[in-house]
Amino acid sequence: MPGLQYLKNVASLSANPELCVGCGLCVEVCPQGVLELRDKRVVVARRDACMECGACMTNCPAQALWVEAGVGCAQAVINSALGRKGNGCCCVAEPRAAQQGLQTNLEAAPPRKSSGCC
Repeated sequence: MPGLQYLKNVASLSANPELCVGCGLCVEVCPQGVLELRDKRVVVARRDACMECGACMTNCPAQALWVEAGVGCAQAVINSALGRKGNGCCCVAEPRAAQQGLQTNLEAAPPRKSSGCC
């Protein structure tokens, strides 16, 4: 689904490349291809594609990413209302991430981060 975009300029995603350790976990778990590593540092490459699922922030060992659950979660609400199966707000990376022992929702995030999703 990397072609999807949400409301322009509303995603709360922010990155601090100076804190980034270049591990690439955020890039790996992002279902929308929002993030990239450039010169071994995280960069928000496609902000308007961010669905604010929190997988990047939850899995970042350096706390270089921050996102608050918000309008990006509308996709999950709409899909559910229409009876569609597909990416859900908090668990979009779950099948792959769970195999690697990665966290897949904001509820598992450290207390300083957003406390929930949707």
